[in-house]
Amino acid sequence: MMRSLYSGVAGLKTHQTKMDVIGNNIANVNTIGFKSSSVLFRDVLYQTTSSATGATRDTGGTNAAQIGLGTKMSSIQTKMESGAAQSTNNPYDLMLDSSSFFVVGRGGTNYFTKVGNFEIDGAGCLVTSNGYQVMGWQVDPENPTQIKRDTVTALYPESAENKKSSPEQTTMMHMIGNIDMTDPDLTSTDGSVISVSIYDSLGYNYTVKYKITKDQTVADDSMYNLELVSIRDANNVEILGADDPTTTDVVEGGYTATMNGSTNPIKIKFDADNGKFVYAGTAGQKEALLEIKPMDPTKKGDVFTSVVNGETVDGITVDFSNLTMYEADGESSAKMIRGSVDKVGGGRAMGSLKNVNIDNSGKIYGVYSNGETKLLGQIAVANFTNPMALEAMGNSMYQATQNSGEFDGIGVAVDDDGGKITQGVLEMSNVDLSSEFTEMITTQRGFQANSRIITTSDTMLEELVNLKR
Repeated sequence: MMRSLYSGVAGLKTHQTKMDVIGNNIANVNTIGFKSSSVLFRDVLYQTTSSATGATRDTGGTNAAQIGLGTKMSSIQTKMESGAAQSTNNPYDLMLDSSSFFVVGRGGTNYFTKVGNFEIDGAGCLVTSNGYQVMGWQVDPENPTQIKRDTVTALYPESAENKKSSPEQTTMMHMIGNIDMTDPDLTSTDGSVISVSIYDSLGYNYTVKYKITKDQTVADDSMYNLELVSIRDANNVEILGADDPTTTDVVEGGYTATMNGSTNPIKIKFDADNGKFVYAGTAGQKEALLEIKPMDPTKKGDVFTSVVNGETVDGITVDFSNLTMYEADGESSAKMIRGSVDKVGGGRAMGSLKNVNIDNSGKIYGVYSNGETKLLGQIAVANFTNPMALEAMGNSMYQATQNSGEFDGIGVAVDDDGGKITQGVLEMSNVDLSSEFTEMITTQRGFQANSRIITTSDTMLEELVNLKR
């Protein structure tokens, strides 16, 4: 009689635990990144009143007689299936389409989470809403376009250093288009005028003005002169040939400019028969060098000299090989473009951070007002052999256990196993209300049935006591 009482008590306890888990699931139905749990039961110790016997020649075998002593909780399993996606358009809201976890840290200890509603703290560090630092890999200092996969560290996409994009001097230009041999401007004093903007090493902008005229020293239309007319800063102050060579401010003058070391025009030669470019300056050359130098060699602030990839660059290389010369509509279309044909060496002004983009692999890119896009780091993720064995710490955080597998401190890229990170989206809870309410009904009935075991056993005990009356 007493066994059934204790079996009922055991049933009540286990169903109460299951109801606690169901309640927690339902309470977190709108919690970002929440993973629901389920409870499994198992039976407990059996009391054997008679053991099984084997068959003999004279008698048959008998089964064991065992009385069960109730139930107990087998396990609480966390369901790691992904929840639905919710668009937020916040650049630091991220969703993992993967079985991986974000790695976050505090006080030198790494934790793991599925919740990607991140933000920026006062130091420019990427953090969770409760201040845990988001961990990842830094940019390789020897190659700023690559990530160095090393021990994960905190990411600072909006640090003071990343808030600005350094200026870059223009080191290359090229000309494209056609010099129309019938263009009347080519025989005028002013010539056919073209302009291009350039940047110095401090990021200040200048306008360089050239003119193209027909060379009168040849009888045909195969030779033209490119002459540098002026260079002015953004305030339209001419910087060439100033009388005061002692000033330290470039916009006040004191600089001279040369093409191939001379103030003479560059001669551009074409094939008179087909109009194709032949050379610029001298035979076999397709480029010329525009140099802007202080009139006083000891003058400080040579802003048209810079260091590119560890090498000092003086001047701007101008490529003429894409020009043509033929008769068109009487108007030349030749123009000068900053940068090379493959869009390098164009230079830029000082820039400020405008946007942050995070691609599907977790790489963080800064987009700046001067047009530069710079790699700022990469978010690393963690994979576990048995993610259901992670221990929940609260605040949507988990930590590794002996049964989940260890984190190696380096992590992996989310796309290494085909996953991805989506920017501007959050993962919602994976709680299925229909399943939870169904489980609630069965749990309620299970609890009710176990309570009946106790009351019925009590009634039977009462009848036993009443036998004496």
